[in-house]
Formats: sequence, structure tokens, C-alpha cells
Amino acid sequence: MAMASSTIGLGPYQKTRSFEVYCKKRDRERDSNHPYKVIEITPPPKNLGVRCFPPNLQCGESVTIEGQAYTISAVTHRYQLRKGKYEPSEKRLDVLSTGRYILNLYLENLLEQS
Repeated sequence: MAMASSTIGLGPYQKTRSFEVYCKKRDRERDSNHPYKVIEITPPPKNLGVRCFPPNLQCGESVTIEGQAYTISAVTHRYQLRKGKYEPSEKRLDVLSTGRYILNLYLENLLEQS
């Protein structure tokens, strides 16, 4: 589970909002886990929340969220330009249920064969 905190500057010139997500100690293993925004991309897209996973996730890997098995379809790292430097702003996982992922592979294979 991830923990979120948000801070807003109270001064008259501070209009930026920072949003930070921390992984709880019980979610951490030997390697540090990183928060990912998880979205199930089966129409209509469904937000599964912010989850902590290892930093080396790849497409095709299987993850379990709330007892449901999902397969990673895409991993996206977004960066934002701040003060002349690109800084990481968001990590996102696009997932499909494992059954749907296998069905899509099967249908793509049929399409290629025809």
C-alpha cells in the first residue's frame, strides 16, 4: 500500500502544489519499491490506485493487485522540466487482466495468420 501526502504553499507567491507518495515499510523488501499509478486499460479504463512495486518492471510480467492477477501491457515514465532539468514526475503501469491479455495475444496471432 502506498501513502500519499500533499502540501500547498501558503505564501502569496507559492502557487505550486507538490504531491508525494511513499511506500510503507511493510511493502518494502530488500530492494526499495517505487510507487506506480496503475490503470487497467480494458475499456472503459479503470484506475486501480497507486501501488508500490520494484523499479525493474517490464511488459509481460504478472502482478497481483487485491487478489486479482494482471499482466503489464505498458510501463510509462514521465518527466517534467523544472529549472532547466528533467525530473521524474510520474510512473504509470497499464495493465490487463491475465485472461484478457492471453485472449488478445491469441486474436493477434489469428489475424497475422489470415
